[in-house]
Amino acid sequence: MTTTAQQERPKVFGECSKQLLAINDALDLLRGKWKIQVIGALTFGKKRFKEVQREIPGITAKMLSKELKDLEINELVLRTVHNTSPVTVEYELTEYGQTLEKVIEELRAWGVKHRKRIIKKST
Repeated sequence: MTTTAQQERPKVFGECSKQLLAINDALDLLRGKWKIQVIGALTFGKKRFKEVQREIPGITAKMLSKELKDLEINELVLRTVHNTSPVTVEYELTEYGQTLEKVIEELRAWGVKHRKRIIKKST
């Protein structure tokens, strides 16, 4: 005889798996040292390539170019080429990319609290 708890168990595990899949999808997209920082830099508005690079200490031009391309492919960043001499290229978050601003802000706030907690323990 199957109890109600046993009948519901696969349903709960199935829901958990769906939630974990969604989390993994997000982490796959944002994985690495730089993507979240690039998104964070662009939350302040349009920036040229060098402006983004200056905002993120330690990122190389090659790595920034790769990360911006990945973010553009995933529809989080818009690249606009202006027909000027020399050519001007600007990057900005798309409307879809802006949906990550709350996530980035929560990560920042948590990071500040965590840093204070850890530093407090070590002193």
